[in-house]
Amino acid sequence: MSTNRREFLVQIGALATALGAGSATPAAGAEPQDDAPIRAPVLPWYQRTLRWGQTNITEIDPARYDIAWWREYWKRTEVQGVIINAGGIVAYYPSKFPLQYRPPALADRDLLGELTSAAHADGLAVLARMDSNRVHEPLYRAHPDWIAVDDKGQPYKNGDLFVTCVNGPYYREYLPDILREIIGRSHPEGFTDNSWSGLDRGSICYCANCARDFRDRRGLALPLQRDWSDSTYRQWIEWNYARRIELWDFNNTVTRSAGGNDCLWIGMNGGGITGQSRNFRDYKQICARAPIIMLDHQTRSDADGFQHNAFTGKLIHGMLGWDKLIPESMPMYQIGTPMFRLATKPPAEARMWMLAGFAGGIQPWWHHVGAYHDDRRMYRTAEPVMKWHRKNERFLVARTPVASVGVVWSQRNLDFYGRDFPEQLVELPLRGWTQALVRARIPHVPVHADQIESDARDLAVLILPNLASMSDAQLVSVRKFVERGGALIATGQTSLFDEWGDQRADFGLADLFGVTGAAAARNARTASERLRQTSAQQTYLRLAPELRARVNGPHAGDEPAITGVRHPVLSGFDETDILPFGGTLEALTVDAGAKVLLTFVPAFPAFPPESAWMRQPRTDIPGLILNETGKARIAFLPADIDRRFAIDNMPDHGDLLANLVRWAARDTIPLHVSGAGLLNCELYRQPGRLILHVVNLTSAGSWRSPVDELIPVGPLNVSVRLPAGFRPRSVRRLVAERTEPSVVRAGSLHFMLDSVLDHEVVVLE
Repeated sequence: MSTNRREFLVQIGALATALGAGSATPAAGAEPQDDAPIRAPVLPWYQRTLRWGQTNITEIDPARYDIAWWREYWKRTEVQGVIINAGGIVAYYPSKFPLQYRPPALADRDLLGELTSAAHADGLAVLARMDSNRVHEPLYRAHPDWIAVDDKGQPYKNGDLFVTCVNGPYYREYLPDILREIIGRSHPEGFTDNSWSGLDRGSICYCANCARDFRDRRGLALPLQRDWSDSTYRQWIEWNYARRIELWDFNNTVTRSAGGNDCLWIGMNGGGITGQSRNFRDYKQICARAPIIMLDHQTRSDADGFQHNAFTGKLIHGMLGWDKLIPESMPMYQIGTPMFRLATKPPAEARMWMLAGFAGGIQPWWHHVGAYHDDRRMYRTAEPVMKWHRKNERFLVARTPVASVGVVWSQRNLDFYGRDFPEQLVELPLRGWTQALVRARIPHVPVHADQIESDARDLAVLILPNLASMSDAQLVSVRKFVERGGALIATGQTSLFDEWGDQRADFGLADLFGVTGAAAARNARTASERLRQTSAQQTYLRLAPELRARVNGPHAGDEPAITGVRHPVLSGFDETDILPFGGTLEALTVDAGAKVLLTFVPAFPAFPPESAWMRQPRTDIPGLILNETGKARIAFLPADIDRRFAIDNMPDHGDLLANLVRWAARDTIPLHVSGAGLLNCELYRQPGRLILHVVNLTSAGSWRSPVDELIPVGPLNVSVRLPAGFRPRSVRRLVAERTEPSVVRAGSLHFMLDSVLDHEVVVLE
C-alpha cells in the first residue's frame, strides 16, 4: 500500500475515532489494509471539538434559562462543545468570594454548574468563559491597588466598571483562586477569557505595581507620554508584550495544576493584527504555545469583505500549524455599527461569514447574546451550516494550502513603523494585495516575516506590502529566497526602516530593487506621515512606452514616438498612457540594468474643470521598477498602488497588481478559474486528494453589509495543476452533491461548475 494511502487512512481514522466513529485497532506493527477499519487514540478535546455553541448569558437569564430547549438546540446544530459564562465581571455560580459580582436573578442558583453538567451528560466539551479585566465598584473600594490608574492617580474606567491592572494582585492572586474554584466545582475542559490582556496601549498605567515591575525588569521609570522615538517608551511596549505572554503561561500553569494537563486557559484572540497589537498580544508567541485558538472575530467591514475571514484563518494557521483548530465566534445577531444584540442578522450575511471562514480553515461557533429572544428567526440560521459542516468535516481539517504566492506580514512592522497610524500605513497595503489576489483568483498564503526561510520554501513569489520595518535577519531571509530563484514584489517604503522603526540610510533591499533611495530616506518618516492621509490627490502614473500615437482618438501631432513594446505587467492597458494614482512619490535613482515602467505625474487642480490639465506631464520619478538578479524576477512599486487599491477600489490598480504576480510567478500558479463573478478560491491538499473551495462573493451587499440576497454565478471553467504522480479518479462536489466530468491536459485537470450560489467545495481524489 502506498505511503499516501497509509497516511490518509491513519489520519481519517484518527479523526473518526475522535468523533466517536472508530472501530477495531490493528495489531501493533501491522500495516493497515485498504479495507481495514482504523482506530487511533482518542484525541484531547482541543483537537477533536470542531463545532461550538455559545449562549452569552445576560444578568436576567438565570431566572428564565430554558436548559432543556438549549440542549435540544445543541443537538440540532451538531455542536461538540459549548462556552458557558463563569466569572469575572459577572459570576453565574455561588462563589465563595464575596467581591465577585453575582446578578440578583441568580439568587443561590448554580447556573454554570447546571449547564456544565448538562453539556457533559450530552458528551460535549465545556469552556468556562471569563471576562476578567473589569470589576464593579465594591471590589475597587476594597482593593484600589488592583486597579489601573492614570498619571494623576485616577482609576481607569470602562463605563461604570473599573479596569484592573495586569501587574497587580488581581491577576496574580485573586483570579487564579477564581479559576481553581470553578475547576473544583464544575470541572470544565478549559477557560476562555474575552478581555484577558488588560489596559490597551492607548493608555499608560501608573499604579505602584507597574512602576515597581518596570523598574525591576527594565531599570527605568515609566514613560511620561507616548513617544515612539523615546527608548523608554519602546521598552515599555516590549515589556507589556512580555507581560501578556507571561500571563498566558501563568494562567495555564494554574488551570493545568488544578484540572489536569488538558485543562487549558486559552483566552480569546482577535482576527485583526491591529487589534492584537493594540492589546499587546504577540500573535506569533501566542500561537507558539497554544494548541487551539478561540477566535473572537465576528464580522466583516465594508472595506474587507467576507474574504477577510478566509485570509484570517490562513494567517493564523501559518503560525499555529494546519493540524490545529481555530473555532471562531460567529454571531447570529446583527453586529457592526449600529449593533443590535437581540435582532437577527440576515441569514445570508451570517452564512457567508461562516462559509468564508471554512475556506480559510476556521471552524464554526454560533453565538447568541441572551438565553431568551423575542426575535426567533436567529435560531434557524446556524443549523443548516453546522449540519453541512458535520457531514463534510473530514475535508475541512487536517489539510495544507496549495499556493505559489506568499504575502509577508509582521506585527512589529505594524507597531514600530505603523506606530499611531497602523491601519493607514500597514493594514491598507496588506488589504489591497489580498483584495487584488482574491479578485484575480490567485491562491496565496500569509507568511510571517520571521518565518520566511521555513514557510516560503515551496513558494515562487513573495509579496512585501509596505513592509517598511524589517530586521537584519528578515533582510537575510528575503535575500536567501531570491538567491534560490524566488521572485519578489515589494511596495512603498519596504525595508527603509529597521526593527525599531528608525530609518536606514537607504532601502535595506536597495540592490534587489535596483534603486538608490538616499534622498527619499532622508525624509522617510515625513513621507510615511504623508502616506497615512487617505484623501486622494489627482496624481497619475505614466506608462512606458507611450502608445497613444497609434490608438484611435484625437491627435495633436506631438504624441511621443513609439519606442518599443509594452511589458506583460502592463497587459490590458494598451489604450491608455496613464493610470490614476492618487498618492505621492519621492525621487529615486534607478540602477542602469533596471526597467522603469511607470513614472509619476504630479498633482494638478481638479476644480474647476477648466483647470484640470497636467502642469507637468512627465517626470523621471519612478513608480514601478523591474529588476532581475540571476533567475529571480523582482518588482518594486514605490507607488503604493496596493494601499490606493484598498482605499479607492480602482479596477486598474487591482489589474496591475495581478499582472505583477502572474509575471513574477511565471507558470507556477496552481489554479485558474474563469467565468463571471467575484470569487474567493482556495486550494488545499490532504493525503490522496486536493480540495477546492469556491466562495461566491457576488451579491448586492458584497462591499456593504449586510447581504440579504445571494446571486448565483456560473458556468465556471476550472483548471487545477496536478502534483507529480497524482491522477484523481473523480471530481466530487460536496454542496451540489454530484460528480463532474473532467479531462487531463498538459498536467492540469479541467472541469466545469455550472452554477455556484454561496459556495462549493470540490474534492479531487
